[in-house]
Amino acid sequence: MSGHHDEGHTVAGWTGCAVAAVGTAVIGLGVCGWRPGIWLGSAVTAAAVVVTWVLHLAGWGKPPGVRPADQHPLGVRDRSARQGHAGCAGCRLAGRRAAWAPAKAVPEPAPETAGIETAGAGADMPA
Repeated sequence: MSGHHDEGHTVAGWTGCAVAAVGTAVIGLGVCGWRPGIWLGSAVTAAAVVVTWVLHLAGWGKPPGVRPADQHPLGVRDRSARQGHAGCAGCRLAGRRAAWAPAKAVPEPAPETAGIETAGAGADMPA
């Protein structure tokens, strides 16, 4: 069963998370009394966004949606990153324009059936 789903674990994601964790720890030191920690931690946390974005553009991230099964392992590089990913804001910011994938249609809700009572508050009480 583990080979049938894509959890999205990527080098870009894990690296960005680690840099952000360090940044927030330094901010915590700043809150506890080391004044430069607030500003330094804020800069490191902002750098986490840039590091994650650069790694994504280098092919160590993942496109939106589910990847093919052969690209699920952590150390596999994304082959489609150079062209840009369809629907990816990070790729659009970098000027990589892939064909936009239309959103999937959401199914219409089933119509309610008239005259059928549902269980709930007051359903057992006579009228």
